[in-house]
Amino acid sequence: MESYLTPQHYDLVTPDGKIVEEKKSKKGKLVTVLIENISPVFVGYELPSDHIFFNLKSTLAQLGLNSTQKEIEWDRLRNSARISLELYPLGKLSAAMLELLSLGAYIGKLFADDERRRVRDPEYLLRMFSRSDRKGRPLLSLGGYEGSHDLILEKIEGRTIAFISLRDGTIGYEPTIYGFLPTLAKALVKNLSQTRQLLHLHHIWQPDVPRLPPKNDVLLVRTAPLHIRTVYARVVDALLPPGYHHTSANVLQPDTLASGDIYELYGHSTQLLDDIPLEFYTLEPHREHVFFSDRDQLLSALENPKSLFEAFATAPAPANHLASVFVVKGTQMKELKANDWITRDPYKYDFPGLSHPSRQALLVEKYIEHQPQYPFLRAIEDGLITSQGILLSRHFPTPLLKRMLLSDLVTRCLKRIYFQFPSNSFGDYFSHEDRAMLIDLSKFGIPVYWVDAQSGHILQYVLRPEKESGLFVPLSLVETFRKATVFGVYGSNLLEGNFEKELTALLQGVLELRSKVDHPLLTKETPLALLTGGGPGAMEVGNRVARRLGILSCANIVDFRAKDKGVIHEQKQNPYIDAKMTYRLDRLVERQSEFFLDIPIFLPGGIGMDFEYTLEEVRRKTGSCPINPILLFGEPDYWRRKVTSRFQLNRETGTTKGSEWVSNCFYCIQTAEQGLSVLRKFFENRLPLGKDGPVCDDGFCLVPIA
Repeated sequence: MESYLTPQHYDLVTPDGKIVEEKKSKKGKLVTVLIENISPVFVGYELPSDHIFFNLKSTLAQLGLNSTQKEIEWDRLRNSARISLELYPLGKLSAAMLELLSLGAYIGKLFADDERRRVRDPEYLLRMFSRSDRKGRPLLSLGGYEGSHDLILEKIEGRTIAFISLRDGTIGYEPTIYGFLPTLAKALVKNLSQTRQLLHLHHIWQPDVPRLPPKNDVLLVRTAPLHIRTVYARVVDALLPPGYHHTSANVLQPDTLASGDIYELYGHSTQLLDDIPLEFYTLEPHREHVFFSDRDQLLSALENPKSLFEAFATAPAPANHLASVFVVKGTQMKELKANDWITRDPYKYDFPGLSHPSRQALLVEKYIEHQPQYPFLRAIEDGLITSQGILLSRHFPTPLLKRMLLSDLVTRCLKRIYFQFPSNSFGDYFSHEDRAMLIDLSKFGIPVYWVDAQSGHILQYVLRPEKESGLFVPLSLVETFRKATVFGVYGSNLLEGNFEKELTALLQGVLELRSKVDHPLLTKETPLALLTGGGPGAMEVGNRVARRLGILSCANIVDFRAKDKGVIHEQKQNPYIDAKMTYRLDRLVERQSEFFLDIPIFLPGGIGMDFEYTLEEVRRKTGSCPINPILLFGEPDYWRRKVTSRFQLNRETGTTKGSEWVSNCFYCIQTAEQGLSVLRKFFENRLPLGKDGPVCDDGFCLVPIA
């Protein structure tokens, strides 16, 4: 997989080859060209020999030199090839150049005519007009950024053909060109670039010379400047007028920048040449500069959870190894194989910390480079990946990659991230840094999806509106989550209690109340969500009731797996959860702070519930949340023993002076009817809450039973 993420690699062409043997022939020279360092994924390896063509350097073709391919000998072990060619001149200038060509001169490369990569539909090219690469260069244009009327696209015999109109006149040479040939011959031995541009310095534009092939010479014609960044172009000899032939320098590469404007032809004809026919071949998918929105097949596949689970199933074993792949088109995702993934061993890194800043920076950099996502992100930054796509990663990427993930170049190219497991070390539980990066990715417009085997669903990370936290939500429920008023259930993980019937009736009553009130938190269009800690006991009751009533069932789940120290009752996730976020135990307090409930509901509970109760008090006192009502399910005597003594002591000692009003936010109820009476008054703006409301001596308000 990593082999193609190199600047030298294109899979339809080889590197340039050099002359290693030569001898005279009747027409010119018989030469052997050696091509080395051929990419292991060069498509030509698998094609019949009659679909592999030697493409002569256009610098030589513009001088009138041509070649005929004889034979190709492959050496797969050394990734090399030897090509037998006959080089022959079409005129005096090329004859002089042929004499100067020496051993070691780089004269061309192989092109693989892969019919599977031919552009079939003109729409593929048309959508590239008016688009540019990251440097503002047109992806495809003739004569101008928006394209040109001189470029005509037709579909002929199942392939797209462009007919490029020629300008009047032809190109000739100044007499000084002969003095330049020895320099050019040396430049070819060094395989220097830009030789074609130097050759242009000796061109003469001949506007009145007709575009007819001269006898015993090459015809050089010109079109408007051509830019191609997304395809290979190849002259179609069969569609030229009878008697015309193009030289073997007939392939334009996808790095052609306003220079693909000269074509070299020869033959015998009295018919004036009007245009040049070109056919096109697509690049490797990651280099096509294709927009994510254009990938209909990929978008369709991403809507099907089965296709994503199947894609991840191709990741190589063992399952604890880190693995990633960058996908840019639907067929690529459908045909993923184990060797398409980049994998890494999950080594542990011992960072020395900020007391050793130089070592820390070095080890962090090594750690980043070891991640399987790094080669893809680096390739995007280096311009080797230009198509927009998605990152599939077995584990959620390390937050140390945040700098790269949020860079300008990567955010333009990376459209989605999919992962299977939040952590290699902690399983389903995210770290604090993970959650911070999820927020950043969301704000930078990079959606993140959890391919969750436990639920069998694809879950999208969605930020709570105007909150610095979010949950992973099933795709079909994302808009429900964004618009929902959130109720919550706090209570014991050990005891379910006997509240399920009343909680069901309460939430059912709220659903019915929507059509009778008009409040920012409740209208007839407002969906409801219910959030718990995701464990057993009271939490399971809450999630079960929500699921039964069609309310979005959510959970903030903590890693309560058994530890060596401390008294922790392991809290297995209950089976009634739709949307979730997970936390490691060291971030228990942060998890609690991220509930952000609109309407909390307390069931009897222990130490954890006491903390949650106090936190809701503090939120209202400090104004960090709206002053909404809180319902306490249970007998008044239970809540007096839980709350009253503390409230009264604080009141007597003056430690809550000025904030005793917080007590009017809590309402003790035993039935759904009582709870609905409180909520109805609240949604009708008739509930006395806040500083102007009463102080309740018990620390909470008693609701009479009707």
